[in-house]
Amino acid sequence: MATTIYTQQGSNIAKTWLLMGTFLIMVIAISYGVAFYLGNPSILYIGVAFALIMNVGSYWFSDKLVLSMTNAKPVAKQDAPELYNIVENLAITAGLPMPKVYIVNDPAPNAFATGRNPEHAVVAVTTGLLAILDRNELEGVVAHEMAHIGNRDMLVMTVAVVLAGFVAIIADFFSRALMFGGGDRDNKVGILFLILGIVGIILAPIAAQLMQMAISRRREYLADATGALLTRYPEGLASALEKISGYGGQMKSASHATAHLFIADPYGPQKRSIGQKIGGLFQTHPPAADRIRMLREMDV
Repeated sequence: MATTIYTQQGSNIAKTWLLMGTFLIMVIAISYGVAFYLGNPSILYIGVAFALIMNVGSYWFSDKLVLSMTNAKPVAKQDAPELYNIVENLAITAGLPMPKVYIVNDPAPNAFATGRNPEHAVVAVTTGLLAILDRNELEGVVAHEMAHIGNRDMLVMTVAVVLAGFVAIIADFFSRALMFGGGDRDNKVGILFLILGIVGIILAPIAAQLMQMAISRRREYLADATGALLTRYPEGLASALEKISGYGGQMKSASHATAHLFIADPYGPQKRSIGQKIGGLFQTHPPAADRIRMLREMDV
């Protein structure tokens, strides 16, 4: 049976929330272990407060931070009429407020959306993207970014970042407790939590980062599906992804902090090698070939 846009959307939403649920369980388990071992839950409250303040602050000012890091400049309708009209038409189709339009002066073809909600959203594209795409392809890319806005992906990713930061902080607290002493090491339960703590110190931050990246990849698949639904022409985005992935270089303003926001990895196409599957776990974007294949298999 052909894969429909709605099937793809439903599948990715379910998998995203499954990952988030697993993430929460891991946070709760680590928190319980630390609280039990140290016997001082107030340390956990401080850690949670710190993580929330830092990450909520990043979410609230995300658009300004990203635009500054990428050197994106605002454009008026008369400066880029085709791009502006595409964004405007898709905003109407999606039932979203008109986002601000920015252009990044960079030969690498790429695009991103940011903003804490649809009312404060931004869509930005590079000069390299405008140079190589035709109108249908550009419309597919913009639809993908509008999908991120409509799906409120910034909120989902911020929650993922909060949880990942929380796990890292808890693991760090546990490592300090083991280094400087504390806890009950004179009984079997204390020894058990000591062993679990050592394992957690090693694995928890890695697992948290992997889950954060897995959620990012799921949001890309979902935005592809939603964008194709907006345009009713999946081939436009599929063709655009072929051209984008064919570009060999990286963006001048590439940053690991903002990589998950772009439609394609700003560090360039993913390398094919023996360790591809293992390396793919640490990628913020799914392989372009998989995205293109899934788009071309969709029945709209």
